[in-house]
Amino acid sequence: QVQLVESGGGLVQAGGSLRLSCTASGSIFSMSTMGWYRQPPGKERELVASSSVTGSTNFADSVKGRFTISRDNAKNTVYLQMNTLKPEDTAVYYCNADFFRVSYWGQGTQVTVSS
Repeated sequence: QVQLVESGGGLVQAGGSLRLSCTASGSIFSMSTMGWYRQPPGKERELVASSSVTGSTNFADSVKGRFTISRDNAKNTVYLQMNTLKPEDTAVYYCNADFFRVSYWGQGTQVTVSS
């Protein structure tokens, strides 16, 4: 059974930084596309960033140049470094593992950016 556990959320002022971590149990991590999604209050969940098994990355336009995603396959962990945070980045952030089109989700971690 795969479990994803996120950490690193919290309250930060606009312009600040946070780093989210997501650690996966099981043996699928290195074979999975890992992604970070977020769901702002009252809105739908959206893709923030993803990292494929080959290391290629993808970012939402709204976070390009501010967020980076990285993964450590030895630690089964994916990171989301968030810099120059804005109030509109406020959301619950979810980690996702896409293992041959089977999705696994973490429980989410709240990120709140104050103006």
